[in-house]
Amino acid sequence: MVRINNSDTACTGVILAGGLNKRFSGQNKAFINFGNRRVIDSLYDVFRSVFKEIILVTNQPMAYLEWDVNIVTDIYSSRSSLTGIHAGLFYARTPFIFVTACDTPFLKKEMVEMIVSRIEPDIAVVIPETADGTEQLCAAYSKTCLSLMERQIKEKRFQIKKMFRKIKVKKIPETLLRQADTELMSFFNINTAEDYSKAKQWLEQNVG
Repeated sequence: MVRINNSDTACTGVILAGGLNKRFSGQNKAFINFGNRRVIDSLYDVFRSVFKEIILVTNQPMAYLEWDVNIVTDIYSSRSSLTGIHAGLFYARTPFIFVTACDTPFLKKEMVEMIVSRIEPDIAVVIPETADGTEQLCAAYSKTCLSLMERQIKEKRFQIKKMFRKIKVKKIPETLLRQADTELMSFFNINTAEDYSKAKQWLEQNVG
């Protein structure tokens, strides 16, 4: 475990599984198969090896009863990643959470540990930054963000990065990120059938 629960930098792992999956024909992406493994199985194994507490945010709680996680639902009815992060923060028993989406099949334990290890008590967000920008769904958030998130949700401003101008953010540069994940596949997510095909192809070429 990388964090102790009574520490002021303790961290809970949060998996967001509340998307509508519109670009994936409505299919629940957490249950996409790669061989005999589902995405949610891989994520759960990574999280279980890092975190004492795991929260899964979903509006379909009955679908996830086989995993040893704390299942919660969104507090606000608006469906967005920001709403899911807010719910995870609200229910976490630690000062920080690490967040990922349920459609990231290649998240590496080393990447999670790198991000979580850089948490500091006075930092609100620890986030990877690559040439493509910040990875808001592979980042650590502090409970100090809750009130700002609530304000943005009520104002229907769901872009996560909008709040970064008002809080202390620590960005992890790409050179460091590649030490944990050479090809940065931890950030690959499946939005479409084309993404799924690419993911299967990558898996065949790199895992065999």
